[in-house]
Amino acid sequence: MPDTTPRTGGCGCGAVRFALDAAPLDAGYCHCTRCQHRTGTALSASARVERGTVRVTQGSEELRTWRLDDGLGKVFCGLCGAALFAADREDGTPLAVRMAAFDEDPGVRPSLHQFTAYAAVWAPIPDDGLPRHPERRPS
Repeated sequence: MPDTTPRTGGCGCGAVRFALDAAPLDAGYCHCTRCQHRTGTALSASARVERGTVRVTQGSEELRTWRLDDGLGKVFCGLCGAALFAADREDGTPLAVRMAAFDEDPGVRPSLHQFTAYAAVWAPIPDDGLPRHPERRPS
């Protein structure tokens, strides 16, 4: 039976709100330098979602995207700077939700580390038993 638990979330200032129409697929930790710069921390935790399942319910006009030549777009609130989504570069569709953007338990736990070749030297990756991928996780 599918998980129909409602999942909602938003930015730090409350201007942007979203809802998920389906449970996240899975979650992972990213140690790439872009995530380090974007968050100011050693890694980012995100939940992958099915295309088309994220609905912005409030504040879409406040969303900003850092578009890159490669990789996913980084979507954040233009007012408070809170990281919200990773999105398709072409059409802006959210493909991942930042774990801290959820209001409550998203129902998934990170199950891997990716881009470990770029991990911050000042924050060793914990010995948590999760698979480690030097580059992007396998599809």
